[in-house]
Amino acid sequence: MVEVTNELMTEILKSLQQRISNIELLGVEQAQGMNAIRGYAGSIQADTTNIYGVLSRIDQRLDRIERRLELREMAEPGTPYSPNA
Repeated sequence: MVEVTNELMTEILKSLQQRISNIELLGVEQAQGMNAIRGYAGSIQADTTNIYGVLSRIDQRLDRIERRLELREMAEPGTPYSPNA
């Protein structure tokens, strides 16, 4: 059987220490990656909210335009306004 010496134990412990350091580094990199993904998700959510705001304003403008056309239709004699025409 192999005799365990202090030098052998020291080498094994150094190797383990290096491997643990590498694992810790990977953990830090993973955490940074997750933070980046969280940032991207927040940006996407903000962009989506802005798009919904723009669509809402466009919808309101379209409603006002349709109301004006209906008012004009009532004021003018002739063929009525038809949105499908």
